[in-house]
Amino acid sequence: MAARRSPALLTPLACVAALVLLAAGCGTTGPGDTGRAAPGYPRTLDNCGHRITLKRPPRHAVSLDQGSTEILLALGLGDRMAGTGTWTDPVMKGLEKENAKVPRLADGYPALEKVLDTDPDLVTASFAATLDKGGVAPRDRFAKLGVPTYLSPTECGKAKGSTGDGARTEPLTMATVHREIRDLAHAFDVDERGERLVRRLKARMAKARKADASGTRVLYWFANAESPYVAGCCGAPGVITEAVGAKNVFDDTHDEWPQAGWETIADRDPDVLVLGDLTRKNQTAESAKAKIAKLESSPVTRHMTAVREKRWIPVSGAAMNPSLRTVEGAEQVAEALRALGRTR
Repeated sequence: MAARRSPALLTPLACVAALVLLAAGCGTTGPGDTGRAAPGYPRTLDNCGHRITLKRPPRHAVSLDQGSTEILLALGLGDRMAGTGTWTDPVMKGLEKENAKVPRLADGYPALEKVLDTDPDLVTASFAATLDKGGVAPRDRFAKLGVPTYLSPTECGKAKGSTGDGARTEPLTMATVHREIRDLAHAFDVDERGERLVRRLKARMAKARKADASGTRVLYWFANAESPYVAGCCGAPGVITEAVGAKNVFDDTHDEWPQAGWETIADRDPDVLVLGDLTRKNQTAESAKAKIAKLESSPVTRHMTAVREKRWIPVSGAAMNPSLRTVEGAEQVAEALRALGRTR
């Protein structure tokens, strides 16, 4: 969805034909590489219909979305990363030191040539659109260049033929995020780090679940002031809503981030508004401050219950996407609902 990711125009791929000739070496070798598999390798991952085989732990990976980047950083892999791209927010607190080790190739989509210049031995992404036409490049293009790609399994459950951010036939759960963490930890041969990270996330989510906001109706607004992107039933906001026991007023759609009219939003009159607080400059009403200004000034929305009572909860855009930050979103929403007196 355009609301989540800052698209960047790809530069002309004039050099790709020449790069194809070097595909056998591109991204698959590094300094001192003999071509032999490292001890414990090769390792193969089944990933969204693709099989990824690695002959050794990646040493210069590139992550193309913030969610994927933060998982690698949380696994302590900053010194094995050659670049990052597509950011909506500052890096997660506690990861600043690891993030400082990694070049930022672009705030939005980096050009394919810029990614290839890092000689990547693994490219990771959170969203299928990133590894497709209009994103950085399709997975098959990377494959032809000898660069393995890993797509977050949170994208694998999207309905076939759906557009934009897609629709989910089954609700997302944190178990899928845990799988992503374990997959990447296994790829880099840091399996125990992955297990420790999963245990910490489970403990934090269990604490967030102690908030009981049953009876509270919430709406999630990510971005766009003209035709706002709101959360449907079954993505990361669904995980947050289920954790705190609330109800999403747009849980009647399986679309990940449908666009809704302001009259429809006002008619549903949620008790609480969860507002994406983004720092990127891609669409209108990115920050929570801009969203609040829109809500309070519009004759359509200023009389909504949540607006009159100032019941809004700013949450980072990254926490509204499927990632380890989803737990952060659940914690923030649970704490704010308690402060608003909406929990039992």
